[in-house]
Amino acid sequence: MGSVQSSVLTAPTVELKKKSQWVSAISRVKKNKLAMFGLALVILMILVAVFADVIAPYPYEEQHLADSLLGPCARYPFGTDKFGRCILSRVIYGARTSLLVGFAAVTLSTLAGGCIGAVAGYFGGALDNVLMRLIDIILSVPHMLLAISISAMMGTGLVNTIVAISIGGIGEFARITRASVLSVRDQEYVEAVKAISAGNGRIIFKHILPNILAPLIVQYSLKIASSILGAAGLSFVGLGVQPPTPEWGAMLSAGRSLIRYNWWLTLFPGLAIMITVYGFNLFGDGLRDALDPRLKD
Repeated sequence: MGSVQSSVLTAPTVELKKKSQWVSAISRVKKNKLAMFGLALVILMILVAVFADVIAPYPYEEQHLADSLLGPCARYPFGTDKFGRCILSRVIYGARTSLLVGFAAVTLSTLAGGCIGAVAGYFGGALDNVLMRLIDIILSVPHMLLAISISAMMGTGLVNTIVAISIGGIGEFARITRASVLSVRDQEYVEAVKAISAGNGRIIFKHILPNILAPLIVQYSLKIASSILGAAGLSFVGLGVQPPTPEWGAMLSAGRSLIRYNWWLTLFPGLAIMITVYGFNLFGDGLRDALDPRLKD
């Protein structure tokens, strides 16, 4: 009984230690110039997506047929497509679609994979083996091929694209969560909570998961970039977000047949994808370095 009380009494100390670790991690991120540059790019793209209605010079579906296939000029800084639609406006509104798919798909992957990995790691045994073999099946199929297969089966559209991209990411989050749970499930604070007859659900979601957030946060930030690329790939082959909804991959697909003489149709959507993915990768790498427990200030 005394050891249980001792473990419970040390809870405030554990909380203070966790807070100091997060403060130290934030400080390391701030010192990482590349990570802060990546964060600035991410924030910029998020602001563009949120305020697209204010920033865009024209509605994304508005057609000016007399101005079709105009190159970059004062009136249309990014030129127009074959329907006379402003490429700049469509790139701006496309940020809203691409970021929505990226964040939504990774959030679903995190929730599903995190729950599967937490349950498998905590209970172990036969349940762990069954769940991990199912995860192995998911991981054995290339992510893009799996997304294409799911989209072909479910159909195109924004929601189906999000679902198709998210299913492929479940395996990675499940494995990361399971490994983290295995490393902490026998810690003293977990044994203390078990000793006061707390339920398994409470132990997993209130006491274990909050203590293994660091690797999940890093994976979340890095996975958004690959989800945006995956969504662009699906739209490029015609299985993702459908016209007239603006999406960067669909814009690349629409302009590929005209790329020789109308280069702006693919250049600017491609740059938008590159800048966004680059920003998330830089920030994710910075987070990974900052949250690595082996690094010291």
